Amino acid sequence: MTNFIPIFPLGLVVYPGELLNLHIFEPRYKQLIDECREQKKPFGIPTVIDNKMQDYGSLVTITEISEVHANGEMDIKTKGEKVFRILEIIKSVPDKLYSGAIVNYPDTHEKGNIELMRKVMAGIRDLHKLLNVTKDFQKPDDEIGCFEIAHHIGLSLEEEYELLGLFDERQRQEYVKRHLTKVIPMLAGMEQLKEKIKLNGHFKNLPGLDLRTE
Repeated sequence: MTNFIPIFPLGLVVYPGELLNLHIFEPRYKQLIDECREQKKPFGIPTVIDNKMQDYGSLVTITEISEVHANGEMDIKTKGEKVFRILEIIKSVPDKLYSGAIVNYPDTHEKGNIELMRKVMAGIRDLHKLLNVTKDFQKPDDEIGCFEIAHHIGLSLEEEYELLGLFDERQRQEYVKRHLTKVIPMLAGMEQLKEKIKLNGHFKNLPGLDLRTE
């Protein structure tokens, strides 16, 4: 299925199911939000990386207009719905300040591997322990999806975007697992380095090498 959607390009990745709060201040996006609210229609947030709009993004719906300021700026709450791929950018939409795009919606496979996800969650807890971070995902491990934890594992914007473009949950699980396998030993090494630096200048109680045993 293809259709036209208004777009609000941003330098972030929005995942399906994610709750995102936005402050709207530009006239073109105030118009976009007003129209989407009145018509009860969604809009798209394609990811921008290095000032270039990427092909993928997420369709989002407005769940609440939290506040409308005296100058017309708005604080809104949105929810990510599904991933889209841009087929054509419509830079100038007749009688509109904002741009749009013709998009389609890739087929996805959302059933992951339960045991693999448990291992991923164990790795995330190890990561958070190293970072002295506490995070309650409020679900059993086997009910959590990769999109729910993606913003909490230290991915770069480029890596978060790569994850958005994986349409099979098992692929996403493997991607996250590889990331954790790479980053956890690195952080553990940094912790050891910090402890070593702390000891510098202290009296050290270390065994000497007994040359007679050589």
